Amino acid sequence: MFGDLQGMMGKLKEAQAKVEATKLRMNNVLIDEQSSDGLLKITITANRELKNIEIDDSLLQDKEQLEDYLVLTLNKAITKATKVNETEVAAVASEGMPKIPGMDLF
Repeated sequence: MFGDLQGMMGKLKEAQAKVEATKLRMNNVLIDEQSSDGLLKITITANRELKNIEIDDSLLQDKEQLEDYLVLTLNKAITKATKVNETEVAAVASEGMPKIPGMDLF
């Protein structure tokens, strides 16, 4: 009735291992983002770990402006990183998943 259940379970474990490897690889995928005027530059990984911040000296004069720049630029970087991460993990997960009727997850 269920076909090769052991084979299916093996494919699921293989797919899970590939997803975990992809998640680890995302630690090395860097996303660069900057403010519209280039005064603030941020680098994060696709796993959304902050790696670098470059702040132009002119932003150090105005605390509120710097805070606004940080919030906007970090949010843009996090959004980009999230998209990259989700796309990569979903691609790996869907390619290794066995075809189970009624379980179209991807």
